[in-house]
Amino acid sequence: MDSHRNTSLATLIVIATGALWGFYWLPVRQLAQIALPGAWGTVAIVSAAIIMLIPFAIKNRRNLADASPMALASIALGGVAFMLYSVAFVYGRVAIIILLFFLTPVWSTLIGRYVMGWPTPRLRIAAIAIGLIGLAIMLGANGEVPLPQGTGEWLALLSGLLWSFATTGIRAKADLEPGAASFVFASGACAGALVLAPILEPLPVSISVEAIWPAIGWIIAAGGLWWGASMVGLMWAAPRLDPARVGILLMSEVLIGTISAAIIAGEHLEVFEIIGGGLVLCAGVLEVWPIRQHNPSESK
Repeated sequence: MDSHRNTSLATLIVIATGALWGFYWLPVRQLAQIALPGAWGTVAIVSAAIIMLIPFAIKNRRNLADASPMALASIALGGVAFMLYSVAFVYGRVAIIILLFFLTPVWSTLIGRYVMGWPTPRLRIAAIAIGLIGLAIMLGANGEVPLPQGTGEWLALLSGLLWSFATTGIRAKADLEPGAASFVFASGACAGALVLAPILEPLPVSISVEAIWPAIGWIIAAGGLWWGASMVGLMWAAPRLDPARVGILLMSEVLIGTISAAIIAGEHLEVFEIIGGGLVLCAGVLEVWPIRQHNPSESK
């Protein structure tokens, strides 16, 4: 019963996290516009998150010291994945970035099958095919070669792939308290952002006086709410759910992100992008569709 309650609570937390992240593009773009271009805004955000999460790391320092290297690496890799996702919003359209990330269930199933040796039901194979077809339609909507166009789309595609590896490792080896895990997550993101930032944009030499306080406000809000509080919840919930299911439940972000970008930023999808995106989401639904296990005793 406790296990059932934990699963239900984990499910609700992941859905709420997805909805919250549907608005994440706002602070990222605001920072890029007023003070910190490229990945530098993400560097500032995750640095703020690390500072806020230090008390959790100190309190659980023994837990961190005893954690398996695989668990630490998987969680840090998850941070790198979300860092790429964060930076992608600066360079691409919100809905496309989110949909590219949400190919995660396709990658998770392939990783589970070929890396972890987990069984792959036929319905999951169909989901992979539908997801990849949707990707091709979405990226080729304007008659172009169906490949990511521009920095943002490539970062988003890579972020989903890395998140699939991360969630697989988190489920298999996770043994960290959520607060400590979130500290490792943010630290991985910060390390990755510090490497990526100077590659994409030079460090701004000055920030206008008018932009300083708004920038600080966005940094604290994004670091505390998105990378702090929501990550603590996600780090608690992710090990209790199947990796593909985590990716699907986060899909509440697709709806919130698409609607918010359309209303606030005036971003709209083309017909073929909607069709392709719909197939990607359909593949996600198939990933968690209940599959009846075959019982040999029922065979005639």
